[in-house]
Amino acid sequence: MYLTATRPDILNAVSILSRFMHCASELHLRAAKRVIRYVKGTSDFGVKFTRSREFKLVGFSDSDWGGSIDDMRSTSGYCFTLGSSIFSWSSKKQETVAQSTAEAEFVAATAAVNQALWLRKILMDLNLEQKKSTEIFVDNQAAIAISHNPMFHGKTRHFNIKLFFLREVQKEKFVTLVIAN
Repeated sequence: MYLTATRPDILNAVSILSRFMHCASELHLRAAKRVIRYVKGTSDFGVKFTRSREFKLVGFSDSDWGGSIDDMRSTSGYCFTLGSSIFSWSSKKQETVAQSTAEAEFVAATAAVNQALWLRKILMDLNLEQKKSTEIFVDNQAAIAISHNPMFHGKTRHFNIKLFFLREVQKEKFVTLVIAN
């Protein structure tokens, strides 16, 4: 897990492998060795920061839907760029089973929004205040539509707290969900 702090390209593979540390099999060991071989062959990869005039915080979120065959939970992921480089990322299994792909994407977007709010506060402390809304790119139109629709439906009742939260931060212009093409 330590290596993922500087190598976001292996984060998902390491995250999945870490789920089986307590009951690893030969298959898991082979997968871990494959990750190690990949790291060895790409040792010159990493995060590179270049000079940038603009320090605009931009986020990207995504999820799979029911990606874990063990419990059908989805995995959320997000990353943020500041200027020209990625500098914050996460991949984590969702705590609940999403009942639709839109819900899985919505949960991932909510995690990204929480991180964006925290990053905006840190950037403000560093005198890099974000004057405009932070854009978070989401690849599911239905998830974005749910976040804007003031009507309530039975299909969204079980995640209303996240829904209210996401609507509120968008209304306050802290973040904006944008469709990723």
